Amino acid sequence: MYGPLRSAEPPGLFPRPRSAARRAVTMVRSLEDSLAHMDPVRIALDVGPLYGHRTGIGAAVAELAAALDGHAGVEVAPYVLSFRSRPAPPVRRLPLPAAIAHRLWSVGDRPRVDRWVGPADVVHGTNYVVPPTRHPAIASVYDCWFLRHPGRASPDVRRAGEVLRRRVRAGATVHASSEATAAAARALLGATRVEVVHLGPLPVPDTPPAEPPAWAAGIGPFVLALGTVERRKNLPALVAAFNAMGSHDGTGLVVAGAPGDDSATLDAAVAALPAAARGRVVRPGPVDDATKSWLLHHARVLAYPSLDEGFGFPILEAQTVRLPIVATSAGSIPEVAGGGAELVPPGDHDALAGALLRVLTDDERRRQLVAAGVANVARFSWTATADAMVELYRRVREDG
Repeated sequence: MYGPLRSAEPPGLFPRPRSAARRAVTMVRSLEDSLAHMDPVRIALDVGPLYGHRTGIGAAVAELAAALDGHAGVEVAPYVLSFRSRPAPPVRRLPLPAAIAHRLWSVGDRPRVDRWVGPADVVHGTNYVVPPTRHPAIASVYDCWFLRHPGRASPDVRRAGEVLRRRVRAGATVHASSEATAAAARALLGATRVEVVHLGPLPVPDTPPAEPPAWAAGIGPFVLALGTVERRKNLPALVAAFNAMGSHDGTGLVVAGAPGDDSATLDAAVAALPAAARGRVVRPGPVDDATKSWLLHHARVLAYPSLDEGFGFPILEAQTVRLPIVATSAGSIPEVAGGGAELVPPGDHDALAGALLRVLTDDERRRQLVAAGVANVARFSWTATADAMVELYRRVREDG
């Protein structure tokens, strides 16, 4: 609309504001990079979730640790809270039985772990629990289901929640995996130091195994559900929705995931189905990465009927392989799924059934969801997560 302003001053004496701004940004970024190399933040990082059965939190910690490895802004000192394990260096073992430590930390601030984690600027508890320490501390919180429903949680989980509450009261910063989790942490923990850093997508191989798993031989089109059989996953409602759909083109239901606190209820829901519908439900239990890849690539739709979610890796996994999604609007799901999911109210199995049928039969709606999902998943990466976490570590160190 306007032409460039001209000046009578000699060129270069008063550079144009836009050029000056660009040079300033470049100088600031260069300075930040130099400072990151000169003064990396020393992080004591809890890698306990990498040991034993690998849950979604374990997958998140594995990806975060890998993304932080070699990052110029940090020096990572991994540790594990365990009396019996013998982790390989550089992982430090805190010589405490986890069950006893949690009992002590749920009521007091001893023992501190500083002498075991070594020199650190920040201690990061990646699985809700961050131990007592004189260093600034961060506790990662994913979903708050057990805080909302303590009566449904096991004694160990409730105790971990008490440790979390004490550390938050002592000034620990909460790292929330979503804005929804951040809001819950503020409301349920009274947390004032809450920072949101989204996670990244879990990798899904571009090429799945050529052969299906033995239990899937001859399987027809199917709806897929992935995840541990927990109450918040609301899988019995999915079984009810599957029954309400009728026998659409012989579509089956595959529920893949480790047993959990809702296994008995899911067993009963499947057993109550009419024989024909019951015969189209397949429950392989926990699956390895190759089998998960095959399922994601061959399913017709991912069903995600949760009552609460702190992030929701299967959403991004499905979007990575162009699989449409039907999910509830609970917790972080709308935030993470973007426009790449058909959303229904949580707990409404009739609405869930209708949405599943719509996505199974409406090719245009499928195309819309796939396109939106591909665009949405591009928002997330572990590189971005690591960069944001390093910035959070630096702020927490500076705040003390």
